[in-house]
Amino acid sequence: MSVADLNTKLDRLTSRHAELARTMEAGGTGNPQAFVKASKEYAELSPVVETIASLRKAEREVADLEALMNDSAADAEMRSMAEQEYKELRARLPELEGKLKLMLIPKDEADERNAILEVRAGTGGDEAALFAADLFRMYQRYAEHHRWKFEVMQYSDTGIGGVKEAQAMITGRNVFARLKFESGVHRVQRVPQTESSGRIHTSAATVAVLPEAEEVDVKIEDKDLRIDVYRSSGPGGQSVNTTDSAVRITHIPTGVVVTQQDEKSQHKNRAKAMKILRARIYEAERERQAAERAASRKSQVGSGDRSERIRTYNFPQSRVTDHRINLTIHQLDKVLEGEALDEIIEALIADDQATKLAEVE
Repeated sequence: MSVADLNTKLDRLTSRHAELARTMEAGGTGNPQAFVKASKEYAELSPVVETIASLRKAEREVADLEALMNDSAADAEMRSMAEQEYKELRARLPELEGKLKLMLIPKDEADERNAILEVRAGTGGDEAALFAADLFRMYQRYAEHHRWKFEVMQYSDTGIGGVKEAQAMITGRNVFARLKFESGVHRVQRVPQTESSGRIHTSAATVAVLPEAEEVDVKIEDKDLRIDVYRSSGPGGQSVNTTDSAVRITHIPTGVVVTQQDEKSQHKNRAKAMKILRARIYEAERERQAAERAASRKSQVGSGDRSERIRTYNFPQSRVTDHRINLTIHQLDKVLEGEALDEIIEALIADDQATKLAEVE
């Protein structure tokens, strides 16, 4: 983006902010929803406009100081003071410019949403199921560190400490923003407890993080749903209860199928299943739109392709490697405790910002 284009964009943002301020002072347009939307946009633009004002003020001061330094008629002491202040301001300009550019990065509208976490055992049999359980606990502990609410929605265990699949609703501030890069194939390398020869086995689990979708985000027609009810069953096939409380919902247009059986109430299972169904359809639409935008670029960065192996957890070396950014840390225990996971997530966020910043520039 050229300097002229950037200045035009900054002028447009400043004008929009002033326009929103006038709208709010006038009490909106008589439409409560429009007023709430304008208030939200105004609040989001305010820090950007403040930074624009700070940058432009600093640029004007730099120009004034430069003129004073070059003024032969000015007092020598005055010119010396101006030179010192000029150096300080010049050093501050890149910081203000960088801060502003980060603010101009297009925001993911889903970042502030809650998230539905899905963890499934992949290839590797019992060991994969045990690893899936480790990952699910890792995210539960991570949520506790961030004081998020972690509500288990479904937990299909194997009876020996592993899990076939598990789902949880995570509620809190910026949950999806911090967890969205976790979607993908997670691989583990370790010696199973049942392995007598000490050979290292490799197995995998898949993680999907979906932004919570509201009814206004995804319109689902009753006619597009096929709902089956059946008797819940636990590990080994024993009956969980004696009523047809388990629910399977199929969204016919997309083929998405969701089952829920953890609750004893059919109504509660249906509500949970609809929440997951809505989130999956919403995320599929987000991915479709992202793919369309990516197709116009030469390279697709961070596609979120869940078939890709994104991270390896190597127990013998206490090593965790994120393959997308070539980051390796030797704190496997702390990562699985949810303590050191932020180190990886922060690096992924910074990499994503750098990519988007390059597009802004």
